Amino acid sequence: MKLGIIISTNNSETNWNAFRLANFSIKQGDEVEIFLVGEGVEYEAGTSEKFNIREQADEFLKAEKAKIMACGTCLKLREQESTEACPMSTMKDLYELVKECDKVLTF
Repeated sequence: MKLGIIISTNNSETNWNAFRLANFSIKQGDEVEIFLVGEGVEYEAGTSEKFNIREQADEFLKAEKAKIMACGTCLKLREQESTEACPMSTMKDLYELVKECDKVLTF
C-alpha cells in the first residue's frame, strides 16, 4: 500500500504519533510519503525527551520507501530553510500525493 500522511500541526504528541505510524507502516512493507503544511513544517522544534520526534523522523528517513516533503510557501512564511528532514516542495507535490496514494491521513 502507498500511504500519504499530511501533517498540519506543530503539536508534539500528534506529530510523534504520526511519525510512529509512518515507521510502523514502513516495517509492514508499505511506501509512505509525508507532506508538511502550515504549522507542520515546524515539527522538528517540538521534539522533547517525552516526544522524541527527531528520533522518529531520523528512523523514517533511513527507510528506502519513505519520503518527506514540506510546503515551500509555509517554510518561507516562517523564514525556515529547506533541509533533508524538511525539504521544500510545492502544492503540485501535495496534489500528486493525494492523487497517487491508496490512503491519505491527516494529522
